[in-house]
Amino acid sequence: MEIIIISVTAFLVAILTFFSGFGLGTILTPVFMIFFPVELAIALTGIVHFFNNLFKLFLVGRKADKQVLIHFGVPAVIAALLGSWLLLNITDLKPLFAYHMFGKTFEVFPVKFIISILLIIFATIDLIPYFSKLQFGKDKLPIGGALSGFFGGLSGNQGALRSAFLIKAGLSKEAFIATAVVVSTFVDFTRLSVYATRFTKAGLSENLTLVIYATLSAIVGAFIGNQLLKKVTLRFLQVTIAIMLIFISLALGAGLI
Repeated sequence: MEIIIISVTAFLVAILTFFSGFGLGTILTPVFMIFFPVELAIALTGIVHFFNNLFKLFLVGRKADKQVLIHFGVPAVIAALLGSWLLLNITDLKPLFAYHMFGKTFEVFPVKFIISILLIIFATIDLIPYFSKLQFGKDKLPIGGALSGFFGGLSGNQGALRSAFLIKAGLSKEAFIATAVVVSTFVDFTRLSVYATRFTKAGLSENLTLVIYATLSAIVGAFIGNQLLKKVTLRFLQVTIAIMLIFISLALGAGLI
């Protein structure tokens, strides 16, 4: 049953997140957590996310903006190393607060709470018409790259911050998606390399069948998303990303994901 639920989720989310550049790992991780321990859920999600990115890299990677990759991608990878190292060395991080709802206890950790506040700010800016015409200069991209890479390594939530900056970088929709995919792939590789020692102890070998099914489902979803790309406008991307940012940030801030 878990194979069916996780595979269908990976397929549907991969279609939607092809445009936004984020969300697959954020949404898929809680689904994995229904069936597996947290550490194993993070490991399984990371592998599916990485191979899905590799496929998207094959589909659209050549359209990435090289200048943005340098200004944004390099700081992201370096910061991802720092964030990943910090994660493995923080074992006693206490939640800011906790609350009970529907018979469950939800805990809100500092990192995710900070990310949620940042995302709400970015999303609000993107939904206000005055700001829709603004673009970040190339000199601001290293800041965005460092932020997204660091939080990606620290919490796995890299895509939302990355998209919030890149959507304002003056890229075409094709270049935006391709650039996000390339950066995401390198950050994934970086953080998975740092996590590797923990992953080898998480029980991945016993769940290879599930990983394969979920990865193939996500790849099919990404392929369909690529086919739909021609029908999507840049403004549609901006609004979609802003709305998703708000939902994701509220869920993060509430400790739901």
